Amino acid sequence: MNKNTSFTIGKVTGVHGLNGNLKVWSYAESVETFSPGRTVLLKYDKDAGKIYTINKVWPHKKGILLNLTGVDNRNLAEDLMGCDIIIDREQLPEPDEDSWYWEDLIGLAVHDEKKGFIGNITQIFPTGANDILVVTQDDQETLVPMHKQFVESVDLQEKMVKVRLPKGY
Repeated sequence: MNKNTSFTIGKVTGVHGLNGNLKVWSYAESVETFSPGRTVLLKYDKDAGKIYTINKVWPHKKGILLNLTGVDNRNLAEDLMGCDIIIDREQLPEPDEDSWYWEDLIGLAVHDEKKGFIGNITQIFPTGANDILVVTQDDQETLVPMHKQFVESVDLQEKMVKVRLPKGY
């Protein structure tokens, strides 16, 4: 899988049962991202990893359970604990208008209408209401809610996000 056209969509956090089912913390908004028949790469940080085909997926507590071709017992599943789950972008639908894949936003420059450049997006995390952009410049971190009240525009071609920070920032 090409590093520039693939996304990390989850992480294996454990195993479930004896038949090789994986407990997964999903980074995707929908369980449908893990549709049966799609191929995914499971890998640890620096290794090459291995490609698997998704057989079955179902919601489970705060994550999902995933069954992969070739992972049919607990021992094989345990070997995959801690792996990232990566998918080629071509297998995913294009995001809706005013929606973006997180990995498209990481690294973008962020400019406030008053302060100018405030840093680059280094991380994004979900909350109950909105995703939060973590914008970092040097040792300074600014948290920006991904909400139309604060985010004026996102331009992937220009690699820039324009924001309107609340008073006191």
